[in-house]
Amino acid sequence: MNTSEHRTKSIPLKVWVGVALVAAALALLPFVAALAGQAWVRILNFAMIYTMLALGLNIVVGFAGLLDLGYIAFYAVGAYVYALLASPHFGAHLPFWVIVPLGAGVACIFGVLLGAPTLKLRGDYLAIVTLGFGEIIRIFLNNLNAPVNISNGPQGINLIDPFRIGNFSFARPETILGVSFSGPQKYYYLLLLITIGVIVVNLRLQNSRLGRAWEAIREDEVAARAMGINTRNVKLLAFAMGASFGGIAGAVFSATQQFVSPESFGLFESVIVLAMVVLGGMGNIPGVILGAIMLTLLPEVLRYTMEPLQMALFRRVVLDAETIRLLVFGIALVAIMLYRPAGLWPSPVRKRELEVAATPQ
Repeated sequence: MNTSEHRTKSIPLKVWVGVALVAAALALLPFVAALAGQAWVRILNFAMIYTMLALGLNIVVGFAGLLDLGYIAFYAVGAYVYALLASPHFGAHLPFWVIVPLGAGVACIFGVLLGAPTLKLRGDYLAIVTLGFGEIIRIFLNNLNAPVNISNGPQGINLIDPFRIGNFSFARPETILGVSFSGPQKYYYLLLLITIGVIVVNLRLQNSRLGRAWEAIREDEVAARAMGINTRNVKLLAFAMGASFGGIAGAVFSATQQFVSPESFGLFESVIVLAMVVLGGMGNIPGVILGAIMLTLLPEVLRYTMEPLQMALFRRVVLDAETIRLLVFGIALVAIMLYRPAGLWPSPVRKRELEVAATPQ
């Protein structure tokens, strides 16, 4: 019996049953969400895009321990690569399966450009440099409309081509096997497949030799260098790999929205993605996925609950529903981090580190 057959037979039946139930739930989820309105299907799509972003940032922050506050720049690069090559702006209409890898590659190059000059920086200094990088990219996109109109400036790029496979366009309602796909549902399953692919790649990276090298650098860079790890190249790979996932998420976002502008890639987006990683559990892939889903759904749930509350209780207070929603959202995050400092689903290594740090010497 070879090793692969042994591994297949060693997987318990309950695991396969669980996988089948999860697959069935994911397949039916958009139809269940559509009962409450198509807006909730759209929110599910955004949850998957943010999951890709959080998993990419987790490579840099969670695996390698490098604080990156400008990660949203790679998201913007991927989005604009898709927008420029699949819209009337330059007259190019390449298929999405060509542009998405290209967007990942261009974002990867930008990741190396960010990582190369910051190899010796740590902590607050690295955070400030990456923050500046993210703002530089946004400002460039906002001003690259003269003398040559590249990004169309603050007006953004519209009429972007949707996903297409052959003659099948995901922008039009279609009927497959008697089921009609319209509105945000038309993107859900393709986004789900791409997200699963990103998760699988992350799992393989975490359990690889490179993933262990990232964790060694996170724990003690001097010791990692003494063990023979080329810390320079490994950290560059962390920036490059994390940026490539951001590029994929940006290209998917551009094709889904069919419109991009620099306003979609501000500092607040970087902070939210970082919060997803920290809240879920740095370095733990299931935790990061949980954090991304929670921080995508929680604000929308608060939006629906805070508006009636504001009408009932805050009529005479100068606070609108959006302000109250952000206030409750912030209080919830502070409470979670006070009582769960390692995240909602921390990695075992991270959990042991905090336990040791809390133990009196």
